[in-house]
Amino acid sequence: VQLQAFGGGLVQAGGSLRLSCAASGNIIRINTMGWYRQAPGKQRTLVATISSGGSTTYADSAKGRFAISRDNAKNTVYLQMNSLKPEDTAVYYCNLKIIRNDYWGQGTLVTVFS
Repeated sequence: VQLQAFGGGLVQAGGSLRLSCAASGNIIRINTMGWYRQAPGKQRTLVATISSGGSTTYADSAKGRFAISRDNAKNTVYLQMNSLKPEDTAVYYCNLKIIRNDYWGQGTLVTVFS
């Protein structure tokens, strides 16, 4: 299984970015995809997840500003990030959970400047 993330970049505070992550390989239909982030000097933390059935979870910091979605036919997960803040600056990693296995993408850097 491989995950490839796209969409990071440099954005001014208040702006928006959309991340996408495509999974390929031997993927079981029932799974959970999500986004995590790691700021400099900090641990990796959950941003949002979405199950293959469409159930979502969000970190408190993402609620109301970020929206996670997925296209099951394309094994792709998206993260729409609005009203970005400098504290959202981090490397964003996509994640795929299949039963007890975790797969990670390479990370994409999001930098928000004020």
